[in-house]
Amino acid sequence: MRAYAYLLYDKHKPLSTEARRRLEILQEAGELGAGFRIAMRDLELRGAGELLGARQHGHIAAIGFDLYVRLLAQAVEDLRAQGRLPPGVADLGALLDPMGPTVQLDLPLAAGLPTSYVGDESLRLQLYRRIAGLRTPGEIDDMAAELTDRFGPLPEVVADLLYQVKVKVLALRAGVTSIGRDNDQLVIRSEAVARLPRARLQYQLGDRAYVGSQALWVRLDPAGQWRQNLLICLDILSAGG
Repeated sequence: MRAYAYLLYDKHKPLSTEARRRLEILQEAGELGAGFRIAMRDLELRGAGELLGARQHGHIAAIGFDLYVRLLAQAVEDLRAQGRLPPGVADLGALLDPMGPTVQLDLPLAAGLPTSYVGDESLRLQLYRRIAGLRTPGEIDDMAAELTDRFGPLPEVVADLLYQVKVKVLALRAGVTSIGRDNDQLVIRSEAVARLPRARLQYQLGDRAYVGSQALWVRLDPAGQWRQNLLICLDILSAGG
């Protein structure tokens, strides 16, 4: 059985900014099981206590709770790696990342939404939040089509931003923990590499990548073929070799 609720308001009386935002949240999250997403958006409007309260609330409202939590967790991990994490917060990173695994990316690309493409700051932050929440290649392609329709052909930095999101999505699906640079090569690290038959994996990849004992190595060629090679490597790892 499905329940319904009708929200009525006087069209002759203007809604407050907060009331309008709350109605927009309900309109955006109309699917079944959207209660958690509505609660998170409501948390953005109200604040969330001392840690995420008055001082930080403006940043949360701008970029969204999920992305804010991930950025905060990444900052904690960076401090831990540098040995600068204060005593008493050794497990903070795990507590601040309740949304599942992440992958570290270090690609030789400049990516973003420049002001010359999306001039309005609040709209630009809203788009960043939406892009950070993309979960499938299809959603990323839809976002590219929407941006093109609204703002014109994608500048290179915007196309590279969506490419990096696609890499992240495929890397998570393949169980990859990091993709980094080592001189003129990309290094794809995943426990799956050690589990898969090395000879068969190398045969499938051909000259697109070199299969090491714990990682794949993709050459960064000047022509940019590495971009497609990287996606193919992630597809093959995702399929189990």
